[in-house]
Amino acid sequence: MINKDEYSKTTEMMSQAIDAFSEHISTIRAGRANPSVLNNIYVDYYGQKTPLNQIGNVSSPEPRLLVIQPWDASIIKMIEKAILASDLGINPQNDGRVIRLVFPVLSQERRNELVKKVKTYGEEAKVKIRNIRRDDIEKYKKQKKDSVITEDDYAIIEKDIQNLTDENITKIDDIVKSKTDEIMEV
Repeated sequence: MINKDEYSKTTEMMSQAIDAFSEHISTIRAGRANPSVLNNIYVDYYGQKTPLNQIGNVSSPEPRLLVIQPWDASIIKMIEKAILASDLGINPQNDGRVIRLVFPVLSQERRNELVKKVKTYGEEAKVKIRNIRRDDIEKYKKQKKDSVITEDDYAIIEKDIQNLTDENITKIDDIVKSKTDEIMEV
């Protein structure tokens, strides 16, 4: 007999793939200042690689401006160096107490490049989802071959896993569309 709890691992793995994809594209700047673009920036803080958002306050007082106010003013130069070393493409403005990141308006060409990048990441996420589906179906095929489950049970399981895959691919498509709309917004 089929145990529906069997799919909980599949559901969890697919959810993790979508979460990782969402986190990854949140770091793509879309013309407006969003503190999540700093998520992948780490600062050498007393010998430890520390996430930027853990060593200071990050705020967005204006749509195209991020202000980073470190809790320890002595590390402001290290923060500036980490931002310059990242692929953010923005020069930080340091006044000794805070760092300002002014986001320029994106050109249409740059917007198109970012949309392509988002779509590529979306396709990679879909491949991960499909690989999870393939691995699970292979597992159940082996169980059918070993007579652990019946032919009918296998057909139901295969259909359920395909439905789960389709739902998650639709979620990815929705995220890609949302991010694309955000990037193309002038």
